[in-house]
Amino acid sequence: MAKKSKIDPLVVQILSNVRPSPMVANGFTDEHKIKTIAGHFREIMLTLGLDLKDDSLAQTPERVAKMYVREVFSGLNPGSFPSLTSIENKLEYNEMVTVKDISIISVCEHHFVTIDGRATISYIPKNRVIGLSKINRIAKFFSRRPQVQERLTKQIADCLCYVLETEDVAVNIHAKHYCVIQRGVEDAASETVTSDLRGAFRDDARTRHEYLSIVTGGR
Repeated sequence: MAKKSKIDPLVVQILSNVRPSPMVANGFTDEHKIKTIAGHFREIMLTLGLDLKDDSLAQTPERVAKMYVREVFSGLNPGSFPSLTSIENKLEYNEMVTVKDISIISVCEHHFVTIDGRATISYIPKNRVIGLSKINRIAKFFSRRPQVQERLTKQIADCLCYVLETEDVAVNIHAKHYCVIQRGVEDAASETVTSDLRGAFRDDARTRHEYLSIVTGGR
């Protein structure tokens, strides 16, 4: 089996400071994962009674396997972690920085169906700042793995606290869970809301109110 590419030591360090997802280490390459998943998914389709000789279904196992490894669950691969060089806060900016309406697309680890939502992420700079798009990329990375929303919220906050060297971080996620919409109670209207407020966002009433006003749109 071919060796996996070496992971950037900085990424290893960052991820070691983020609460983990339930995973076990293996030496599988992406190619091995795709081949194995395709084989198993083919068996699932056959068990369901689908005709894999039909030209619409024939390549579905491979399509699903590639989608899982390269897209939907790419956040399981540390090599997919975005470049996150932070820079010195030369402007000495010390007010809230907020990125609102970040798209969250994840997969519920209980039923492997979609979690679809939006995040509002804020921090108050101290010594370091980060490019705004990097906040979106952090959210995307941790979303692209089987998740529960509570863990996802905390993983994003953990990562930002470590990279930015500050506890003044807030993460809020509103999401619809298709395990609620498509099965079980079949409720298409409800949303799940999770928050992780740290530092001034938790302890300073004015900062907390300002952040929550942004989250709710002033409601």
